[in-house]
Amino acid sequence: MTHRLFEGKDHASAYQKYRFTPPEELNNIILQYLSKKKGQPHVLAVDLGCGTGQNSHLLAPHFQEVVGIDISECQLEEARAVPGYPNITYRRGTAEDLPFPDCSVDLLTAASAAHWFDQSRFLAEASRVLKPRGCVALLGFSDLNTRLHYQDCGERLNQIYEEVRQVLLPYTSNRVTVSEGKLEELYSAIPFPDKERIDSVQVKSSISVRNLVGFIETWSMFQIYKKKDPKAAEELLLKTQKRFLEEMGVMSPATEIEQEMEYFCVLASKPG
Repeated sequence: MTHRLFEGKDHASAYQKYRFTPPEELNNIILQYLSKKKGQPHVLAVDLGCGTGQNSHLLAPHFQEVVGIDISECQLEEARAVPGYPNITYRRGTAEDLPFPDCSVDLLTAASAAHWFDQSRFLAEASRVLKPRGCVALLGFSDLNTRLHYQDCGERLNQIYEEVRQVLLPYTSNRVTVSEGKLEELYSAIPFPDKERIDSVQVKSSISVRNLVGFIETWSMFQIYKKKDPKAAEELLLKTQKRFLEEMGVMSPATEIEQEMEYFCVLASKPG
């Protein structure tokens, strides 16, 4: 986690409001994989790059203890402010230097975060802290394949969404490109023989226009653009919301549309 683009208070607040919780379908796949490879009990899950804790909350009912790790204290403050499970704790730290003893972690996971890690250092730490047959689960989504649906104007909404991406493309970190490649390089580098990729889990959900625009605000490339030109960045959000509403023929940004997203997951199990 050597890249530090998510540390500001405003960005952390936007993350808490607008970032998606990973889908239950993918969480079930991960838990089934862990049960198959390591078996019960599920004692300790470590959620790397936990941000404001969405994925940590998803894991909490299935483990005795969940520890969320993030480099941003602002993100962790937002996470701690959310009422939730007493078995979750949050610590400041990085994926490359984990505060856990050797062979102590059942599941090491990261949701939309692993593309920011120093690959070789992270994998060395994963090998060290995982229990025998403990598992790594790295998940994310491919925003290139996001599709929006509302009555008969879905294609036009998709076009507006893509135009926003094109505006922000010059501000895209090469690490985001790694994520869009579904962590292929990281998967290849995992030293465990027992590993697999799930390339496509299609998930449909409803989202308000306001929250969709808020999600755009959480993108790292938008945050870079905002630092360069705050006024233009704010205008881009306002203009995008206006264009969505006009195309849909509605007035309220609370109007919901269907969003279809493609998630992926890299799974691996340490030799026993």
